[in-house]
Amino acid sequence: MGYLEIRKTIPEHVFLLPVSKTKSYESVLEAYGEGARAFGENRVQEIEKKFPLPEDRPEGMLVFLIGQLQKNKVRKAVRLCSRIESVDSLDLLKLIDKECGKIGKTIDVLLEFNSSGEENKSGFRSEEDLKEAAEASKCLENVNLLGLMTVGPLGMDEEKNREAFRRTRLLFEEVSSSICPLSVLSMGMSSDYLQAIDEGSTEVRIGTAIFGGRA
Repeated sequence: MGYLEIRKTIPEHVFLLPVSKTKSYESVLEAYGEGARAFGENRVQEIEKKFPLPEDRPEGMLVFLIGQLQKNKVRKAVRLCSRIESVDSLDLLKLIDKECGKIGKTIDVLLEFNSSGEENKSGFRSEEDLKEAAEASKCLENVNLLGLMTVGPLGMDEEKNREAFRRTRLLFEEVSSSICPLSVLSMGMSSDYLQAIDEGSTEVRIGTAIFGGRA
């Protein structure tokens, strides 16, 4: 459909993050020309290969890492990305803080919550562990905790999707009120973003509906 067509289906207060994984840089530039400024990528290796260095990118172009981050890729990730949306452990959060400190950078992060409890998905499985990481973030100088992210359950079961999104929103509200204020609740992809918005999402991550199927 394209970036502009999807943007029209989304309320103004919801941020649209085009997910450009497996797509060419030319496709990224096409969406950039339509007004997109931030792009979601799953793998540090693909960001490194596809995008220019941050200082060489077109004005305002940002890259957000939305896929699972391995600890041996953190050093590259903090240099190449403006935001890491897939922090799934306290140890990873601390390592991101450490590597940012080495280059004098503060990076925005989201904590990923495994709202469906599926074994094949990353993210905090325990609400208590996620809240512990949120609390710890207040003592870290080089990370800025913006909010939470989740991926809906596999399959096309609308009620299960809504249940997972609702659970994440309630956790988001609890962390915001009792630990630290949050502003970003990233939920919803091409197949379920309208449900996610209904359940309170402030950011949707759309790949297929904008760029077509995976290359």
